[in-house]
Amino acid sequence: MPKVTGNQSAPDMIHAGLKKLILQGKYEAGRLLRQDELAGQFGTSRIPVREALRRLEAEGLIQIELNRGAIVTSTSFEDVLEMLEIRIALESHALRLAIPRMTAEDFQSAASLLKDYDKEPSARGWSEMNLRFHEILYAPCNLPKLLGLIRSNNAHIGRFTRVRLSIAAGREAPQREHYQILKACMHGNTEEAVSLLKHHISQTQKSVQAAARRPVK
Repeated sequence: MPKVTGNQSAPDMIHAGLKKLILQGKYEAGRLLRQDELAGQFGTSRIPVREALRRLEAEGLIQIELNRGAIVTSTSFEDVLEMLEIRIALESHALRLAIPRMTAEDFQSAASLLKDYDKEPSARGWSEMNLRFHEILYAPCNLPKLLGLIRSNNAHIGRFTRVRLSIAAGREAPQREHYQILKACMHGNTEEAVSLLKHHISQTQKSVQAAARRPVK
């Protein structure tokens, strides 16, 4: 665990460090986070730890219980399905705003990533490239708060283990849909691209159901 240095905000660093560990699954659901232990690990007093934990509770990543302390929350099957509905709403809006602002460089970046995606053998790689592809598409909307909400929502979905979703969905069908979405964007067909995106995410919802039944390999 990194120590807080003099030029860093202690609550900010602790919050970022703990959030990363939770979203990556290194701190699993049900884990008890003790303030005194965290203070020792980060080299701070308990005050910035307490502030960081309050932020994590507001984000739904932990629950602070009386006489127990901070406990990492779980992400249920139903939670993921709901967050995918939120994903459709947020990302459809971002894509609709982004398409008129897309440049040749944006199209080139997206196409280049998809070519790498075609050659990637691992489900973990597919997962990472899928996220990056969507980020490239939405970035031209130039709305940092909207993009931040999208990243946060996707991070929560990732707690269900995005790799499992990639395994369930496979590569061929999602990748074919990626090319279709990009083609519509390149032609400036906004409503077609948004419709394709909605279908793409709805297929992910079906993959969630499959992922719930399949073990991680």
